[in-house]
Amino acid sequence: MKAVLLDGKSVASKIRNRLKQIVEKEFKSKDIKPGLVAILVGNNPASKIYVGSKVKACEEVGIFSEVIELPENTSENELINLIKELNVNPKFHGILVQQPLPSHISTEMVNENIDFRKDVDGFHPYNLGKLLLGEEGLKPCTPLGIIKLLTEYEINLNGKDVVVIGRSNIVGKPLAVMLMQKWNETNSTVTVCHSSTRDIKKFTASADVVIAAMGKPEFLSSDFIKDGAIVIDVGINRIEDDKTAKGYRIVGDVKFDEISSKASYVTPVPGGVGPMTIAMLLQNTIIACSKFYGININV
Repeated sequence: MKAVLLDGKSVASKIRNRLKQIVEKEFKSKDIKPGLVAILVGNNPASKIYVGSKVKACEEVGIFSEVIELPENTSENELINLIKELNVNPKFHGILVQQPLPSHISTEMVNENIDFRKDVDGFHPYNLGKLLLGEEGLKPCTPLGIIKLLTEYEINLNGKDVVVIGRSNIVGKPLAVMLMQKWNETNSTVTVCHSSTRDIKKFTASADVVIAAMGKPEFLSSDFIKDGAIVIDVGINRIEDDKTAKGYRIVGDVKFDEISSKASYVTPVPGGVGPMTIAMLLQNTIIACSKFYGININV
């Protein structure tokens, strides 16, 4: 058996096309342009690449975007004061602070100071609280992208046993909350494994869906899953490889070749979850803009 690839790149392209149509139909005719501002602190090369990808995607769908680059030694107060200025700037309906941040800046403090109505990453305590209650709010992009990807392939999660490996505030925790909601797309039985789980294999071996989000290169091998399981790889890891021109290659948290011969569906890395995350960022920005102007849209 060869697993079906869950092509996030293709699905994300369809979503961007739909968002572009919404911008054309609902906003352009009213002389409104959704706006997203990205703040980049320091010189992390990967972060610069990610932000560049997001800016390019914004241009494609008709979102105005701006990048503010700050030096590594920017203080927490300086960053928070900038965020407060952007909170009241009507040009921007979404504010993105690229992570990771320098160690002297509290990620939690930054998230709390973004206006929850412009919190397009979905990390503000207000939006996370709404998520926990199953109520409307801006949802974290990667978890939402995973669910959208599964839905696009008509994979019904209702009643399925799902194991999430990882408990980060960005992916693991919010994803677990979303998967257990009584939504049409989810309503699963969820187990969360992490670094202190004694025997992860005991949980994954019988799971219908396994989502690897722990940031450990090629951690999940075929003996962790049952035949026909659905495997979602959230990991993006750079490992040294002298055989490549760059001297490294990008792998996920899953041993792809092994898993793809046993699973029924699997996401590639790259081209799986990553493009869906960016698509959901664009969607959240358009939702935030629609709320600001009181425009009803269907995304």
